[in-house]
Amino acid sequence: MRASVLIPLPLDGAYDYLVPEGASLDVGDFVRVPLGRREVVGVVWAIAEGAAPEGLDPAKMKEIVERLELRPLPSSLMTFIDWLAKYTLSLPGLVLKLALTAPGVFDPPKMKTAYILSETKPDRMTAARERVIAVLEDKLPRTRAELVDEAGVSASVVKTMTAAGSLLSVPRAADAPFTDPDPHYGGVTLSSSQDAAASVLRTKAQASDYSATLLDGVTGSGKTETYFEAVAVCLEKGKQALILLPEIALTVQFLDRFEARFGCRPGVWHSDLSQRDRRRTWKAVADGKVQVLVGARSALFLPYPNLGLIIVDEEHEQAFKQEEGIIYHARDMAVVRASISNIPIILSTATPSLETMINVEQGRYDVVRLESRHGAAQLPVIAAIDMREDKPEQGRWLSPVLVDALSATFEAGNQAMLFLNRRGYAPLTLCRVCGHRMQSPDSSSWLVEHRKTGRLVCHHTGFSMPRPKHCPQCDSEDSLVGCGPGVERVAEEVSECFPDRRVEIMSSDTIGHPREAEQLVARMTKGEIDVLVGTQMMAKGYHFPGLTLVGVVDADLGLNGGDLRASERTFQLLSQVAGRAGRADKPGQVLLQTY
Repeated sequence: MRASVLIPLPLDGAYDYLVPEGASLDVGDFVRVPLGRREVVGVVWAIAEGAAPEGLDPAKMKEIVERLELRPLPSSLMTFIDWLAKYTLSLPGLVLKLALTAPGVFDPPKMKTAYILSETKPDRMTAARERVIAVLEDKLPRTRAELVDEAGVSASVVKTMTAAGSLLSVPRAADAPFTDPDPHYGGVTLSSSQDAAASVLRTKAQASDYSATLLDGVTGSGKTETYFEAVAVCLEKGKQALILLPEIALTVQFLDRFEARFGCRPGVWHSDLSQRDRRRTWKAVADGKVQVLVGARSALFLPYPNLGLIIVDEEHEQAFKQEEGIIYHARDMAVVRASISNIPIILSTATPSLETMINVEQGRYDVVRLESRHGAAQLPVIAAIDMREDKPEQGRWLSPVLVDALSATFEAGNQAMLFLNRRGYAPLTLCRVCGHRMQSPDSSSWLVEHRKTGRLVCHHTGFSMPRPKHCPQCDSEDSLVGCGPGVERVAEEVSECFPDRRVEIMSSDTIGHPREAEQLVARMTKGEIDVLVGTQMMAKGYHFPGLTLVGVVDADLGLNGGDLRASERTFQLLSQVAGRAGRADKPGQVLLQTY
């Protein structure tokens, strides 16, 4: 027998190896095989009879070294990998690599010493020992640190009970297990329209076949709570659910809402996970021990053995497009994976992409609509500010109309958000003497000034340099000036107009980790921030009850350049930004500054 083994390297197909005498192998098994002078891990892609393929000398065939003790790669994922490789004209080995991006998953599991109760009772019972026994009565092994924490005892109590034979030490996997979500744990009371939509999604999730459904709801209509009902049905069936989110920062409030509904946090998958967390999550997903996973686009390639539902939240988002390496759109590939796995998929958004709208119109996708906000919340009043008539003061970027609206918002005790999709302090730095523009040496892009760090940065290549004191062209001193506004400059102007107000910036320059986003969102939710100035990072997904005013500093910005889809994306972005206002019981207002 021989096996075709696909290796996660830039190879155009599987390599043939001999199956060792007496070995038992199946398609999807992980195996260690020789490749040149080293050994690598691959996946058995096919098994065939015969010593060697036609034209190959059997003496040159190498033997598989060993089969690894891992659950086989699901056949649906293998089919998906083959399909994606052909569709994107990519090497199959590189597509397989997307599914094996967790370092250490092939290493033996690390073990810890844990403790369980023995048949021997302590000679002398104390309150501390009683607490240890009470904790361990559920027969789940716990480490010494866990016992100390849960029972509220000192480490010496555990040590003494072990020495006396009352506790037995046993090996336990070092990785903590994931908690299973409870589909009946909690949840909000759905409105009649939400319940009608949820009923359709429950039926889709209950069926054991492929379907694609667009959940089209206005901002604040409760789409998340509605599709959680489909997740609950999936859990009741004992299946796994995958929820794709476009950005890491969006997981902050989402995880809280998930925990309120299902009693625990889901598994999480994104690029900022530590190697240990990636290994732990990958193995738990492969073993079927993660019931719900919330992740970025790469979560689509994890080896779910029992996948029953896929949800793509904010399906219109550009962040689902992988632009480097293997180029794919995670929303479209999620539909393909659902079709291959014969399971339902839900696409949720307030501003559907044109592709999704066409698929609905042509009958390929079903659609469920939520046309009003949940509860007492109403959609905000939206108005345009004509910047030719209501001009800002010289050197300023906020019109008098928007400044007055900010003042009124603060007097009412409410919060405001100012949106400008431009990072840094100024998008262009030039010399007032000779007109020289500071440009990146490795691209044709202008350097963006970041005043907080005192540097000029190219946002395309990552080039960075200190802001020079002399013009590199004419050597004039202190002649360089920033032109145009970025979020830092807008925040500076707000602080000058309202010196007693708390102003913070939310952009990829200030938020480098999900924990930082979580802390900022918590401060905004508690009312510790009066004005949040930010880029598209803050434009969608967030719910701030005290936020009543949204001001768009430059509503025309997205229409510049040569993007053929600029109008569609500008509409989507402005709709999402506007949707942050008035999501609770206070009415919202949105002002768009435009020329």
